[in-house]
Amino acid sequence: MSANPYETDLDRNPANYQPLTPLAHLERAALIHPDHVAIIHGAMRMSYGRFLERSKQLANALSGLGLTKGDTVSAMLSNTPAMLEAHHGVPMIGAVLHSINTRLDAPAIAFQLDHADCKLLIVDREFSAVIAEALSLAKATPVVIDYDDPEYPDDAPFPKGERIGTYDYEEFVQSASADFTRSLPDDEWEAVSLNYTSGTTGNPKGVVYHHRGAAMMGYSNVIASGMGRHPVYLWTLPMFHCNGWCFPWTLGVVGGTHVCLRWVRAKAMYDAIADHGVTHLCGAPIVMSTLLNAPENEKRTFSQTVSFNTAAAPPPEAVLAGMADAGFEVVHLYGLTETYGPAVVNEWKREWLELDRGAQTTKKARQGVRYPALENLAVMNPETMERVPADGETIGEVMFRGNIVMKGYLKNPDASREAFRGGWFHSGDLGVMHPDGYLQLKDRSKDIIISGGENISSIEVEDALYKHPGILAAAVVAKPDDKWGETPCAFVELRPGYSLSEDEVIEHCRGLLARFKCPRTVIFHEVPKTSTGKIQKYLLRDQAKALKPS
Repeated sequence: MSANPYETDLDRNPANYQPLTPLAHLERAALIHPDHVAIIHGAMRMSYGRFLERSKQLANALSGLGLTKGDTVSAMLSNTPAMLEAHHGVPMIGAVLHSINTRLDAPAIAFQLDHADCKLLIVDREFSAVIAEALSLAKATPVVIDYDDPEYPDDAPFPKGERIGTYDYEEFVQSASADFTRSLPDDEWEAVSLNYTSGTTGNPKGVVYHHRGAAMMGYSNVIASGMGRHPVYLWTLPMFHCNGWCFPWTLGVVGGTHVCLRWVRAKAMYDAIADHGVTHLCGAPIVMSTLLNAPENEKRTFSQTVSFNTAAAPPPEAVLAGMADAGFEVVHLYGLTETYGPAVVNEWKREWLELDRGAQTTKKARQGVRYPALENLAVMNPETMERVPADGETIGEVMFRGNIVMKGYLKNPDASREAFRGGWFHSGDLGVMHPDGYLQLKDRSKDIIISGGENISSIEVEDALYKHPGILAAAVVAKPDDKWGETPCAFVELRPGYSLSEDEVIEHCRGLLARFKCPRTVIFHEVPKTSTGKIQKYLLRDQAKALKPS
């Protein structure tokens, strides 16, 4: 058999193949738009040229301390310029950036520092007290660098903490030269960052991202978010969360401007949108609620339409209408830490605008189709590993395959093998595939309520609850029941000024759901949420289990 001519004397070489890396996005932006504003932080403005220089200075300074490829650099930082610089300067030397959730307690932080074998830790002085406690618990002994934010507001709800580091961040960066040539990944499969899962049951798992996936997310985010040239992006999403869904790297693709935001507060968001011409932001549904429920004296008008990317459960119809009236276009996304953040987008079709409001709401309730950098998205039977019928009714497990799926879990080969069983990433989410290829989630596998042998989707019950104008937040979990095994238990947070009884809530649901799906128990109190706005159902499950069986 003759050789394939397309595979003969056509070898890969440095001229026609370079490993993909998200660092190229900033470098290109600095080359083309050196004077364009890359970062706004309070009164500070930083150009793309300066952004690249400072990232190189940080890389040089890290190298000067002996850090090298494969070392872990941890960061406990708010949405500040230092965090953006860390996303570039750390991987420039081949090190791995570990972004720490700023809401964690000291034992959880200590676990991560030890598990990641942290060599250097950059800490915002806002968090110095909890980091000092974590370091006293950890075995790791990283070099500690204090970040003293010059734009820290004078009217902050709490003062800066004490300095606990060996170096001051600004002095550390300024001490190094910008004359630095970054190390090219030998392989685009090399690790670029480390993110820990929420760890609601036991210790969290360390999710490892690679350069290829982070680079591909840059292009995919631009497409999915509808970004044109020079967008203005407001940092309402924590940069520690899936590396800010990879947007710290994304904006370089289109020369966008990062608008930093330390705390998610309504007035600060409206001011930034109006004053800086913000075009895009991301966040959990709680961010939408913060904007819509703000006092009138904190709201501002603006001429541009702002694209708001949100994940988690689809927003209720009333919230979508309120956001539209306020000047926001909501884009619904779905993904996991293991998929670099969003990997599915509810790509809206023009012809759907002709549908009535109810039909549009039904379309908007779906999570959507795969991101451009995701090769395959499927709903499958996890036992047979066969696709379920795309009929919008047959429930299976949501699975992913592609370039924006993690390398695996750090130092946890058993968990990695289980997650990738059968050549697919198993999300643990349950959903259906519609005939047109759009995915719709039904529940987490652990959140399905089995009552009298019937499966009840907690998401379906929550959707019904959200249709009541007096309900601000709702979560439904299983409550033990002597007769039915489990029944739905609803935790409800009311809007200010509203008063509802348990019977009124149940009766509302009966007008929308089959009787067996309606809550049997309603608990009124604030619904607990994570720092990224996700409802902490594991806490509610514990409360429901502690209740007397029905």
